[in-house]
Amino acid sequence: MTEYVPVDPVSVQIKRLPNGAGLDMPAYATRGSAGMDVVAAEAVALAPGERHAVATGFAMAIPDGFEIQVRPRSGLALKHAVTVPNTPGTINSDYRGELKIILINHGQSSFAIERGDRIAQLVLAPVVQAAWTEVDELDETERGAGGFGSTGGHAKLV
Repeated sequence: MTEYVPVDPVSVQIKRLPNGAGLDMPAYATRGSAGMDVVAAEAVALAPGERHAVATGFAMAIPDGFEIQVRPRSGLALKHAVTVPNTPGTINSDYRGELKIILINHGQSSFAIERGDRIAQLVLAPVVQAAWTEVDELDETERGAGGFGSTGGHAKLV
């Protein structure tokens, strides 16, 4: 068995807002979790096809050079067809407002979210910004300009 070697955590400032009183802070469920569970600060019922930006009761100051990605909880997606439509959502390091999680109900019946329910996962990730270099030509590759389905993945399923 491989020995667990902890990684030095990155400090992220978090501010509890008035609507976050009494709620659990975002937290890792297990030692090996990549994402922190975040909970709802409001109760809402999502009708089939409905989207809602669910309040969390927290704001944060993400360090420069990082983002927080918002990802769905797999159990909500599989069991209830409730997910994050812009997966992964990005919280930029210069945003200071309340964290809200956009959820959508792809299911056939209404889905109730209660205050304190775990609704998404947050993953702290490093960011590398691009510096564009405009050129007249791009190098050749085996794939070239072949786009969607050009590698034959879908054709093999037929």
